[in-house]
Amino acid sequence: MNASVGNSAAPSLSFAAGYDAATKAAGVHVMRERIVVRVVGDDRVSFFHGMCSADVKGASAGSILPALFLTEHAHVIADLFIWVTDDSLMLEIDSDAWQRAREHLERLLVADDVEFEDTNFAVIDVEGSKSSDAAALLGAQDTSSLKPWRYLSVNEVMIGNLPRVGSPALTILALADRADAIAAKIAGGIPGASSIDDAVVETVRIENGLARVGVDTTEKTLALEARLGRAISFNKGCYLGQETIERATARGALKKQLFGLKFPAGKVPPLGAILMLDGKEVGRVSSTAVSPRAGAIGLAILHHSAWAVGTKLRLDSDDDVAIVGDIPSQSNE
Repeated sequence: MNASVGNSAAPSLSFAAGYDAATKAAGVHVMRERIVVRVVGDDRVSFFHGMCSADVKGASAGSILPALFLTEHAHVIADLFIWVTDDSLMLEIDSDAWQRAREHLERLLVADDVEFEDTNFAVIDVEGSKSSDAAALLGAQDTSSLKPWRYLSVNEVMIGNLPRVGSPALTILALADRADAIAAKIAGGIPGASSIDDAVVETVRIENGLARVGVDTTEKTLALEARLGRAISFNKGCYLGQETIERATARGALKKQLFGLKFPAGKVPPLGAILMLDGKEVGRVSSTAVSPRAGAIGLAILHHSAWAVGTKLRLDSDDDVAIVGDIPSQSNE
């Protein structure tokens, strides 16, 4: 997804205001493409422990797990967040991704006691340094337990400390018919807060160098190529895709990996633009944004010959260049 408008390096006033809110206060966004699926059944924990990259068996109620569904060769099918409750797993996932993931999971369900239930929860993302203030607005009296990747329940909502796109943020799961009112309450109750749109969230994501599955990845992308390590437990037992993950980790065998890009000309190229080094293609631009802080930036999975930070790559579409930059590490600790 291109978070900029055209190729202009001058963000709109509404975008600039939303970006300020999301980086200096709180930006509120109802994520209408997200759904929440409830998983029940006595075998839910053991089944999902083997089907995804997260340590489901080791998680306690109140945990949020970033996770991936992978093929046996560790190609990424979908990413998700698993909210662990006492009697269920709540899967927060893009609706389109759930269709693929469900087909994948149901092929592997044999005699397991696992059931998928639709819910009417909406997902509200609150980005920014003051995002934690939203918990008190919604009635939370004690937020001391609200550490990163944890949630609490209050007044029929679930409030999670979830750095969704790599920056401080809360996520609220609430009944869909309450979502807009809750978002408005947060936007009006925190000084400097406002509602934000997808473009702001995408810009923050790209600044933080966090790959978006289906945008920066294809069906052939390995999880480690996209630097999705925060969603992988490297200490858990057997799961689908583990052998490939372990080989790549132990041998350092990756030939491609996600890197940041800086476009010094001040404009972003078309998505899919080919990146060249010494006359050879080394990658394609997968995400772009015009950031008020960082300028024209992007992401691409690059061949190892282009991994040196500062390398200048030629864009095949014109005479401009892209400069390779490292990205902030993503962890779930």
